[in-house]
Order: sequence, then C-alpha cells, then structure tokens
Amino acid sequence: MIIIGTLLLLLPITNNSGTVTPFLDAFFTATSAVTVTGLIVVDTPTYWSSTGQFVIMLLIFTGGLGIMTSATFLLVIIGQRITLANRLLMRESLGVNQLSGLIGLTLKIVFVVVSIQVIGFLLLFINLIQEFPVWTALWQSLFHAVSGFNNAGFVIFPGSESLNSFQHDYGFLIPMGILILLGTLSYSVMLEVYQSRKFNRYTLDTKLVLTVTSLLLILGTIVILIGEYANPSTLGNMSVSGKIGSALFHSVSGRTAGFTTIDFGDMGQHSNFFITGLMFIGGASASTAGGIKVNTIAVLLVAVYSSVAGRTHATTFGREIPQPQVYRALTVLILGIAMVFLVAFYLTVTEDFTFIQILFETVSAFSTVGLSTGITDQLSGMGQLIIILTMYIGRIGPLTLALVLAQREEPAHYRYAEERVKIG
Repeated sequence: MIIIGTLLLLLPITNNSGTVTPFLDAFFTATSAVTVTGLIVVDTPTYWSSTGQFVIMLLIFTGGLGIMTSATFLLVIIGQRITLANRLLMRESLGVNQLSGLIGLTLKIVFVVVSIQVIGFLLLFINLIQEFPVWTALWQSLFHAVSGFNNAGFVIFPGSESLNSFQHDYGFLIPMGILILLGTLSYSVMLEVYQSRKFNRYTLDTKLVLTVTSLLLILGTIVILIGEYANPSTLGNMSVSGKIGSALFHSVSGRTAGFTTIDFGDMGQHSNFFITGLMFIGGASASTAGGIKVNTIAVLLVAVYSSVAGRTHATTFGREIPQPQVYRALTVLILGIAMVFLVAFYLTVTEDFTFIQILFETVSAFSTVGLSTGITDQLSGMGQLIIILTMYIGRIGPLTLALVLAQREEPAHYRYAEERVKIG
C-alpha cells in the first residue's frame, strides 16, 4: 500500500504545481497516510491537488481498515490457541465460530467502520455547510470524517494550521472528538458495549480498555488545563469553559490522532513531555490508534498494583491475568522504549533541535499520532527516512511482536529450581 501510494503521489496530477513530486515527499506522505500517522513534510491543503488529497484519503481509509481487520483476526487466532475458555469468549463477543467465521467478521467490521464514518460525515457536513459552499463542505466533511475516525490527523482546510480555525467551533470539534475516541476502541470493545450495556457483564479486556481510557482522558485534561492555563500562546486567552473544552479535546486527540487547535510548539516543555507519555501508550489493541496500546499498560498496572498489594498473581475485577500475558506486555513495553531510545539518540546526533522536540517527534512517529512541534519538514533527508521507518515499525511492530510471542508460547515440560535475586 505504501509503494502504491508513493507511485500515485509522484504523479504531476496529484499536486498543484503540475510537476513530479520529489520522491522523499511522496514516500513520506504515503507512509504517514497508510500508517494513519499524520506527520507531513509538505502542506496538505496547498501542496496536494484534490486528486492527491483523494489518494491520501483512500490510503488513510484502507490503512485504518486493514489494521482493524487484520489485528482483530490475529487476536482471534491468538485467543483460540490459548484456552478453550478464550475460544468461547471470542466466539461469543465477536460472533465467530473458529476460523470459519472470519468472512462474516470482515463484513461486520467493514459495515461498522463505514457506518461510523458516514454518521460522522453527516454531523460534520451539518456544521460545515454553514461555512463553505455545498460541494466544498461535502468534500471537507468526507475527508475529515475518514481522517478523524482513523486517527490520521491529516487536515485539508485551506489557510489553517490543523484545526486552529475551529478553536471555538464545538459543533465541529465534538463530532471530531467522538470519531477520534471511537477510532481508539477496537471492534470487539464497541460491539460488546453495544450488545451489553452493563459494565459488570463486560469481558476483562473491555473493562480494562474502558477504565484505563477514561483515566487517561481525565488525567490528560487536568494536566493540559493546569499546565497551559495561563499560557497566552495556547489556552491563556480563552474563557474558562473554552480552556476546559480545549484541554479535553487535546487529551482525546493528543494521545492518538494528532489534531490540534493550538500550536504544540508553543506549549510548555512539561505539557509536551506529559503528552509524549500519552502518545506512547496510544489506544486499544486492534483499533486504528498506535502506541504500545492501552491493553498493554493496563495489564502492567494491574501487575504492579498486585505486587504492591502482596499478591502472587495479577488480579483485577475478580479475574486473574495469565502470567505469560504479563511477560508479553512487559516485552512490548521494553522493546517500545528501546525503539524510541534508539531513534531519539540517532536524531540528536544528526539533527539540530532540542531534545524534547526530538523525543516528541520520535514518539509521535512510533505511536502513529502525527503531532509535531514543527520540525518534521526541517529534518534532514536521513532524518525523514528514519521517521518513515519509525512510523512503519510503530504501526505493525507491537501487534506483530504480540503475535510472535503468542505463537511461541507453549507449556514448559520442565522447570528449573528457583533462586531469588536482589530487587531494589
């Protein structure tokens, strides 16, 4: 998909200059679109023609849908290979019967994903028809509904830095926020919430995703509100209600999507550092969001709390999390940190920016968020290639790693004698 997208974006018809697009610009944009990241090296509304923007929208749609369907399939397979209980659980929550139900599952996912984006399109159109001519409003609504649900962060509003011109337009920001939030949840979570509206009936996975997602949204809102409350370049000149609304929107978007109504380059380092942590976590497994996933951090938090509480196993909500899953979550976390460390270290050597800017850009690429402090287009050619590789690894890495670890998992035929190691 990235190769096809690059070839299409190289064509003169896809840009407004009528010349062949530089290869690195086309390659970077196609990778960012397919991985639903949103980092850009050329201004999307001014550089790309309507044809180019249409190609980018298709890459976003197919990239997001491909990740959701393939990730769900792989997680179903993982679940079916662990225990009979997990098989029954997957069949019950996803409506599949072993592998024979995957075609039906594909159709259901496509139907749900398209339906959500169509509803989002209609809600955005109702708002934008008051600002633009009919055909412009239709195109803008369609593009941003796709970009919003897939957490892509691409924007094509002319003369606007991301969503800056909609800073006080809650008729637009609320539907966008809902689209982004739904995109961060997996198909299985959305289906389970729809089918069973009682929290105590949800599976442990859904309970953890909803709980940790809610906590991250609240925590992010509070930190952004406090950190930027008096900053005249961000929230300082807004009303109190406007500050709260903006902080909430950026807590939703900043963790996974990359849409913004303020310039993150004007934010304080403390705020950017905290948002870096939110980006690293990302959204739920099998969703359009990136990061190491909410499920991963939830399992680790449960394990830490259980250890502090003196329990020998990770337990929560009356259920015990298998020890191999705790190891798997820890592996994803450590390797994710290692990837970010290596990329950030390399960029600090080759690029002339502050460390917090480089770290922010690295995590944004790895977690396929798309937020930037404004340095993306100023990176060297090698720096842009490193970011391209980081976006690619960040999109497929955590899921692929989880699948490989699950496939290698097998009962131990023997165990070694225990010996304690000093901790702390």
